[in-house]
Formats: sequence, structure tokens, C-alpha cells
Amino acid sequence: MPYKEREIEKKYYSIGEVADKFKVATSLIRYWEGEFDIIKPKKDKKGNRRFTKEDIEKIGLIFHLVKEKGYTLQGAQEIIKKDHYEISDKASMVNRLNQIKDFLIEIRNNLNVKNE
Repeated sequence: MPYKEREIEKKYYSIGEVADKFKVATSLIRYWEGEFDIIKPKKDKKGNRRFTKEDIEKIGLIFHLVKEKGYTLQGAQEIIKKDHYEISDKASMVNRLNQIKDFLIEIRNNLNVKNE
């Protein structure tokens, strides 16, 4: 059995990395942190935020509700309080489907380049 190189998975992400992932400004992530009590990143000695995968999933849920579904912050807060688990499952499913879509588009683009 050939040796497979394991991909190193990060444990913590900076606010810049999180903002880049969602294509938003870091100030928006900080703002949401103040508005939504489900976002609680750890802070290092310098006060820099360190986000876990769970934090990023929660931000993804907020992003989905506010940016993709068009909810107000108050509306998103109410939904999160009522149906946090159901909404979280739907948001993670949408996120996974978007990843698959991006992957398929990449394959299509690579095939088009080879066929030209």
C-alpha cells in the first residue's frame, strides 16, 4: 500500500483568512461577532482573533442568512435562536453543494482547455 501524504489541517484561522473565505471585509466579521453571541473566537496574547472550524461554520450560517437569503440582522438572530440546528444543517448542505459546484466547474474548464 503506497504511502499517502496527509494534508495538514489548520486548527485556527485569522480574521483575514475568515474574511477572505467569505469575500467580506474583516470589519464585517468583527461587527457580526458583536451582534451574534454564537461567534466567540479565541484571542491570543496580542488580542488577535483565532477562529476554529466551528466558528467559521457559524459565520457561514450568518453569511447564508444575511447575504444569501437577505435576512436583516434581527431576523437572522431570531432564526438562529429558534431553529439553530435545522438552519445550520441547511447552511452546511448549501455550502457543500457550492463546493461541489465549484469543483465541477473547475473540471469543465480544464476539459475545455484540453479540447482546444
